[in-house]
Amino acid sequence: MPDIIETHDLNLWYGEQQALYDVNVAIPKNRVTALIGPSGCGKSTFLKTLNRMNDLVEGCRIEGQVCCDGQDIYAPGTDVNQLRKRVGMVFQKANLFPMSVYDNIAYGPRLHGTRDRARLDEIVEKSLRDAAIWDEVSDRLKTNALGLSGGQQQRLCIARALAVEPEILLLDESTSALDPISTSKIEDLIGELKEKYTVIMVTHNMQQAVRISDRTAFFLLGELVEFDRTEDLFSMPKDPKTENYISGRFG
Repeated sequence: MPDIIETHDLNLWYGEQQALYDVNVAIPKNRVTALIGPSGCGKSTFLKTLNRMNDLVEGCRIEGQVCCDGQDIYAPGTDVNQLRKRVGMVFQKANLFPMSVYDNIAYGPRLHGTRDRARLDEIVEKSLRDAAIWDEVSDRLKTNALGLSGGQQQRLCIARALAVEPEILLLDESTSALDPISTSKIEDLIGELKEKYTVIMVTHNMQQAVRISDRTAFFLLGELVEFDRTEDLFSMPKDPKTENYISGRFG
């Protein structure tokens, strides 16, 4: 499977504080890659470099390369809006707009110039089906999205990200605030999404990484300690620090 994202000597600072150190990794296409590690280890910071969300943080400085399909996304002249269309993101807490289910999904396509109502109807239905929530909301498209349950809202956020047809979906602890049943639905969904998308997810839950990811990256103190097939990393870690973390000796 070809690699869709490659980083080369990626370093990142917030002001004087260095948050990432020489991260070199190649992430395969149409696979689920989990980022694990203790709080504050750099995994969410790394995730946000992949669609330049860190640009929004004052005093953030980056050195090195992040290549998506071979193109350096930090090169001068990069269209960041176009990049974020290709690399969608879903956050820890559902951040829906206070508008209808339909308008939440249609928002992105409209922003990118789609005005035709029939085409928008198509996109909304397809996105909701891809996010495995169409059957639950198909008769509630005109109702306010904020009236949905937490798990439904999170799947709606995934549908909204899918509506602009990204290649890559970034999930930043997107199940950590959910109950076990909603979490299970989203885990099943992630397993299906890799047929069409590349999924990169931050998770605090190592069992979740084992259940649904193909590759796992272990971060510690801003360094990428180990990156391997998930089953190998958890059964035969190469670095003692990885072994200590997954066996619960720290973190």
